[in-house]
Amino acid sequence: MTEFDRLHPSVQHHVVNSLAWPGLRPLQEAAIGPVLAGEHTLLLAPTAGGKTEAATFPVLSRMATEGWRPLSVLYLAPLRALLNNLLPRLERYAAYTGHRVGLWHGDVGDRARSRIATDPPDLLLTTPESLEAMLISRRVNERWLFPNLRTVVIDEVHSFAAADRGWHLLAVLERLGRLAGRELQRIGLSATVGNPDQLLAWLTSTCERPSRVVNPYAEAVAEPDVTLDHVGSLDNAATVISRLHRGEKRLVFVDSRRRVEELSVALRARDVATFVSHGSLGRDERNLAEQAFAEASDCVIVATSTLELGIDVGDLDRVIQVDAPSTVAAFLQRVGRTGRRAGSSRNALLLTTDQDALLRAAGLLHLFTQGYIEPVAAPPLPVHLVAQQLLALTLQEGDRGLASSSWTEWLGDPPVLGAQAMAYAPGLLDHFLATGILAQDQGMLGMGPEGERTLGRRHFLELTSAFVADPVLTVLQGRTEIGQVPDVALAAGANRAGPTTLLLAGRAWAVKAVDWKRRRVQVEPGEGRGTIRFRGGPVPLSYELCQAMAAVAAGTDPDVTLTRRAVAALADLRAEIPAIAPGRTLAQHREDRTTWWTFAGLRANLELAARLGPLRDQVTRRDNLAISLSADVSATDIAAQCHHPASADTLLALVGDAAAPLKLQAILPPGLADEVQLARLRDEPSLLNVLAPDAS
Repeated sequence: MTEFDRLHPSVQHHVVNSLAWPGLRPLQEAAIGPVLAGEHTLLLAPTAGGKTEAATFPVLSRMATEGWRPLSVLYLAPLRALLNNLLPRLERYAAYTGHRVGLWHGDVGDRARSRIATDPPDLLLTTPESLEAMLISRRVNERWLFPNLRTVVIDEVHSFAAADRGWHLLAVLERLGRLAGRELQRIGLSATVGNPDQLLAWLTSTCERPSRVVNPYAEAVAEPDVTLDHVGSLDNAATVISRLHRGEKRLVFVDSRRRVEELSVALRARDVATFVSHGSLGRDERNLAEQAFAEASDCVIVATSTLELGIDVGDLDRVIQVDAPSTVAAFLQRVGRTGRRAGSSRNALLLTTDQDALLRAAGLLHLFTQGYIEPVAAPPLPVHLVAQQLLALTLQEGDRGLASSSWTEWLGDPPVLGAQAMAYAPGLLDHFLATGILAQDQGMLGMGPEGERTLGRRHFLELTSAFVADPVLTVLQGRTEIGQVPDVALAAGANRAGPTTLLLAGRAWAVKAVDWKRRRVQVEPGEGRGTIRFRGGPVPLSYELCQAMAAVAAGTDPDVTLTRRAVAALADLRAEIPAIAPGRTLAQHREDRTTWWTFAGLRANLELAARLGPLRDQVTRRDNLAISLSADVSATDIAAQCHHPASADTLLALVGDAAAPLKLQAILPPGLADEVQLARLRDEPSLLNVLAPDAS
């Protein structure tokens, strides 16, 4: 009996006859046994490796064989676009066994949601934020909707785990398991990661059932065709893209929303059919880009990382990266968008626009060709998520009341958010009671007057997510939503002479009126390019990537195709940056200034700058690669200071606004947000590497 024979007969029939597959892929075969046995699994395969089917075929088989009642399966993904893309495929598969699929996220209308809440499907596609909204909503009876849950599939689980959304996901799953009265089977889907065992352990930290990583040997795939070119500016990148690969479908990744917009305008000015995709666009605009994947052939889609994850891009011909992503894992996801059509191959062209981007791209490609992939690590000390869960549980339990003595039981034993973070739970409860965020009556918790005032706007929407969103205004042309822009975008335009012109969805929009109370901007088509601004700060790079960049600066070329322009630009770059042996640092003196090249990453360099004592006032710049001082000092002088730890206040002052804001930061106990920020800023291993006796 083969593994395929263990699937439900209807699934077997349709795989052979409806899909006309000659057989299952290695991952799909290997996943059948553990998934049918109810084990927790982490299914690993490269992009387009059949992970969705590896999870859903055996899950549907269990659903049919064991007679599961709705709602029994959740399918979670980090992006609405990914869920939209998956819906028709999963509807087709579920129909093989006579089951129904539903979709619930922020773009789904009230009527469809009400139908799901009263007549649930067997499998629901959704996000952790939508699940939280269901749990705290007065319009959804969570005790009626979720008691039949059995299994949860988490697509792109690595992207959750690397951010606070992962902690939120785990907490919500823990609460759903308590409502269902059983341990929910967890099936994580991921592209290749550097530490799969640790990722699975994080996903199943409170679980008792067996768990395993499923990562079978797959047939060797040809190495992608990767080319590095240096074009010197975003405008030059638009020229190159407009002239290359005409008649093909090209996906261009740019790692900022502002530059996505600017490149899109430049491409359209060169008569290139261009579509735009990033998280600040309205649903209609996002749908245009997604539709282009399915229907267009000679076009360019310019996107941020939103199109990096999982969306089936069909017969995409080319991937072009402007500058470089910050991780090898992200690069692998992007390269994996190509080579899916028979007779095609994986490929990527990197176009760098300045020397910093060239060095990062070359360093990243050096790591890539060495087979390195970053480990996935959850952000430490998620105390603010403990606070968020306390408040969300208070709303969830509503009139029943949440017992102040036992509310932490909802978050598992051992605690799903970690024992270190949960140690702050008593203090958080006391603080919220003292400040009126919560109220207590005979040991039962409810939302207090201050909680209603500060959090109750828009139905406690802020409590449904783990991330902090900038205040935004909705941009409308008549009744059509173009997208959202932060307040700073309008502030930037207000400083210019004449009417404000916004750049959004790759087009210019003249601002007609701003309704600050309703947070709306009315626009009409405008002239020129327009301007746009989104908040953002420097991106911390890993120590490994920075060391790879040091190797490139010292003369190592990545084992990919380098254009003549890239070769010439690398030579110019190497004339500016000193050659440093791996693991070493160097103080470079020029005109009474000193640059201390550490190649240690931004987090380590921030702490090193904070440790400089009397030299700290001389610091003019600190980035991923170096610390610059407006003084002629020796490496010995620097090292003598850096071995003395800096105070928390000094480090926080140096970081300033570069630290990402935390959820509910304004209502946390004084100093608590700083503790979390410090835990996340510090990079002890990289710091120790720099301070090692033989490093300088």
